[in-house]
Amino acid sequence: MTALNKVLVVDDHPLFRNALSTAVALAFPKTTSKEAASINEALQILDNATGFDIALVDLKIPGVSGFDGLVQLRTHHPRLPILIVSGVDDMQIVKEAISFGAAGYVPKTVGKEGLAVAIESVLQGDVYLPEQFREESVTAQYETENARDSLAERMNSLTPQQLRVLAMLREGLLNKQIAYELRVGNSTIKKHVSEILRKLKVNSRTQAVIEVSKVDQGLFATESEEFSPRV
Repeated sequence: MTALNKVLVVDDHPLFRNALSTAVALAFPKTTSKEAASINEALQILDNATGFDIALVDLKIPGVSGFDGLVQLRTHHPRLPILIVSGVDDMQIVKEAISFGAAGYVPKTVGKEGLAVAIESVLQGDVYLPEQFREESVTAQYETENARDSLAERMNSLTPQQLRVLAMLREGLLNKQIAYELRVGNSTIKKHVSEILRKLKVNSRTQAVIEVSKVDQGLFATESEEFSPRV
């Protein structure tokens, strides 16, 4: 079994949070669990502590609507796998959750053994869906693969400097911070961001970050790479 050291449980219902933490502890005895009742509390925990292997997140949490909570977590912590544990079992919701970057989806009716299987699958790098959704997701998988290919083509249209700017957007940097790092004017960065959104066919910086999290990280400049003021 894959080692699980630290898990974050995000749900507004205290009894269900405790039940999830208990189920995780039974399946992975050496695991430490942290609990959050809101997305803001979850972000504070993640910002102040490291080493989380996975987050178990409910979709319906007060203070956020739709997939906003998932998007916020993915934007601020794009490398943290998020397993949605939800009372909603609609296939369209499942598909949208995966498209927004969830690493898996399980209904709240799943037993502790099913939850353990889902966590294990996600830790191994797979996208987990319960059996009742898998046949329905075959078509969705092809659609996702085609969309990923299309996104990769759009990514390839970005210039090296635009890729650097995009990498910094993923880190949460503001335009003025990016301008300082690249030693260019703020207006130049604004132009780059506009071009990035246009080329990726998205409407916001957040959508850009979510989209590019689905493709190869190797397309981005590494932190050790020397930034050039070329524009």
